[in-house]
Amino acid sequence: MIVPPFLQPGDTIAIVCPSGFMAREKAQTCIDTLQQWGYRVRTGATLDSQSENYFSGSDEERLADLQQALDDPAVSAVLCGRGGYGLSRIIDSVDFTAFRKTPKWLIGYSDVTVLHAHVFTRYATASVHSPMAGAFNDGGAVTEGVLSLRRALAGEPAAYTCGIHQMNRRGKATAPLVGGNLSILAHLVGTPSDIDTHGKLLFLEDVGEYLYNLDRMLRQLKRSGKLAHLAGLIIGGFTDLKDTTRPFGATAEAIVSDVVSEYDYPVCFGFPVSHGPDNVALKMGVTHTLIVSDEPTLLVE
Repeated sequence: MIVPPFLQPGDTIAIVCPSGFMAREKAQTCIDTLQQWGYRVRTGATLDSQSENYFSGSDEERLADLQQALDDPAVSAVLCGRGGYGLSRIIDSVDFTAFRKTPKWLIGYSDVTVLHAHVFTRYATASVHSPMAGAFNDGGAVTEGVLSLRRALAGEPAAYTCGIHQMNRRGKATAPLVGGNLSILAHLVGTPSDIDTHGKLLFLEDVGEYLYNLDRMLRQLKRSGKLAHLAGLIIGGFTDLKDTTRPFGATAEAIVSDVVSEYDYPVCFGFPVSHGPDNVALKMGVTHTLIVSDEPTLLVE
């Protein structure tokens, strides 16, 4: 794996919005906080764009803004303002030539899973799955999720714990960490950005899905071979789940347990990665050790 250089005081972080629209005022606390951390901040044209629809500009505008940030040798990290939807519309047109010569940290989650998966699969480059600009608002700048991003960018090794869960499957595994948003990972199956999960620690989270669709997406991963040969499985938050009028009949945790019941790798539930306030920074592609036991689960670099 290629690990981009960790950030030093005075380095520049670019904020772009390659997916959904974000107003500049929603990113101002993030900008101020990054500067307080000692970084310079450069905002792209897609932050507070003049778009009148869902996206932060046309496909061409979002592509150009992301491309400029990737190509600029003065930029050390690219923070996506928000997720939503849109990266899969432009990812195949992004030119990673300059990025490969001077790798930089790509930061975000949700729809940004497309970008993480792509640079991992195509260019064997690490990135940071973490809170984005909106997470800094309303006191979020001092939460564990945002502070863990600060530590990750500075190069501090991660060490996280989560509580004991009755459906956990005990075990220990050391392997590269991959994953992200479940619906995006299912969406990427069969594309050039598809992740090879063989021998990896896979983490999953999602938001706003129906329980039956959660089951369907997990079975899509299973049928495509993504769950058969994992080193371990880390289940984060499945927040704001919905059910049909006639109940599906199983919780999210029960659905996961059923889908992977035939495998013997360690599985943990309740890990603090989600669309909610519990969303710690994880270095994608970097080797971690997962320990699931009768004690709180441990994930360390």
